[in-house]
Amino acid sequence: MSREKNQSKQSFMGGVTVLAVSTVFVKICGALYKIPLNNILGDEGVTHFTSAYNIYSFLLTLSTAGLPLALSKLISEADATGRRNQMRRCFNTAMALFVAVGAVGTAAMLFFTEELAAWMNNSMAYWPIKALSVSVICVSVMCAYRGFAQGRQNMVPTAVSQFIEAFVKLLIGLPLAWYLIDIGKDLEIGAAGAIVGVSAGTVLAMFYMIWDYRRHRTPILWGTDKAQSRGTILKRLLWLGIPITIGQSGMSLLNLLDQRIVMGQLQDVLGLAEREAAALYGQYTFSSTLFNLPASFLPAVAISLIPAVSVAVTRRDHREVNRVVTTSFRLIAMLAIPAGVGLSVLAGPILRLLYPAQQEAAQAATYHLQLLGIASIFVCIMLLTNSIMQAHGKVQLPIYTMLAGGVVKVVINYVLVGNPDINIKGAPIGTLVCYSLIALVNLAIVSHMLEKKPNYLAIFAKPVLASAAMGATAWAGYGLLSRVLPEGYAGAALATLGAICAAVAVYAVLVIALRMITREDLKLVPKGETIARILHIR
Repeated sequence: MSREKNQSKQSFMGGVTVLAVSTVFVKICGALYKIPLNNILGDEGVTHFTSAYNIYSFLLTLSTAGLPLALSKLISEADATGRRNQMRRCFNTAMALFVAVGAVGTAAMLFFTEELAAWMNNSMAYWPIKALSVSVICVSVMCAYRGFAQGRQNMVPTAVSQFIEAFVKLLIGLPLAWYLIDIGKDLEIGAAGAIVGVSAGTVLAMFYMIWDYRRHRTPILWGTDKAQSRGTILKRLLWLGIPITIGQSGMSLLNLLDQRIVMGQLQDVLGLAEREAAALYGQYTFSSTLFNLPASFLPAVAISLIPAVSVAVTRRDHREVNRVVTTSFRLIAMLAIPAGVGLSVLAGPILRLLYPAQQEAAQAATYHLQLLGIASIFVCIMLLTNSIMQAHGKVQLPIYTMLAGGVVKVVINYVLVGNPDINIKGAPIGTLVCYSLIALVNLAIVSHMLEKKPNYLAIFAKPVLASAAMGATAWAGYGLLSRVLPEGYAGAALATLGAICAAVAVYAVLVIALRMITREDLKLVPKGETIARILHIR
């Protein structure tokens, strides 16, 4: 490989690493946004926020799931052959399409707000939906610029725009929500204030992407080649983008239907008032922020996994495929299982620590997090197995298994939430069954797909045993410290943090004592050699 190609590869991997770091930051920033927001809005207000956000997520998936990837592919093809005019026409055609699709989404939220709120069985989501409407078209425009930059193997603009979105949401949304509630406005108005921060973040991130594009476009987009017609380019965009959009929008649609069904069952079958139903659903939502955290560890592994497996598959190097896949499983098991067990065992103490202003809701959410903590393990396994299947070119299989699991979740929630003896407690059961089913099916598919079958018992046994010991330490440590330390929030917080530290220490010792990871395993993670050297892992 030439020096230029080496530099290009290094530059690309550097950009991908920046994007992975940005993704983790966005997840963390999202938690820093949602946790205080839950304290401000309480269980009912959080439901109004979530109702609007689920609608937005579905429309956004329709607008941006597959088209940016399709655009980046067309741009990369044209860039590789030096066809500058082709690049320009691809971008301009895609931008027109993105603007049109985004405008439809924004118009739907802006002009059919009341109907959408009623469809969600939550009329008080009216103002949050209205406040979020402008974000759809802004993100659509922004994704066109992201697709262009990524097509040229430049991940930095995407990472910076994600940073802007997350930071502005935190900077504007939280203070505005707090102010509106503090002056006595209704919870739905406070939720709308929080969403104004989301919209402001998307607007500013869009302007950054426009600025970055204009700053670099002149030497890039002018050439002597003859570009394809706009009709031909449009057909290719849709041909490449629609299958991805259908697959990814399916899960967003199921999440939307899931909330609608739960809210409907609570009101229509159990006879609860709208605010009572919103409060119950909010208790389930309280635990969702923590439920999503373990999956934040996945990007760093997946970004290295997919190209490593793809290269090995192309070379028909089955031993290398097995090595990379097995290492990935070990890393995810070592991170996800203890995280999920810890969330489940210390669900109550953690929720009371994070939500001091909503102690009653935190106590009610404990049951949900106990189940969702375990479910988070299966989410991580699902995401990893999805990456393995995609690296083998089986891009449709993850879509089918996710849709199957989503349908099961909707059915379980419909049945259980409508049972007066279970009601909202059925929601985390549906989530746990959904993701465990997907993960188990995916594991079976991966085992069938690989030439050398992975030894799942050997992979998962040690992390499970170490996590069980860690969980016991956390449970016993909290019990002991809560008796010794003074009562009140400060004493409970110290007991929780002390139990977590003790559990982490026990788990770290077991990782090394049981030889759960090797230096070779850590090579799959950015800066893995440095980590191995610090921890003296051979």
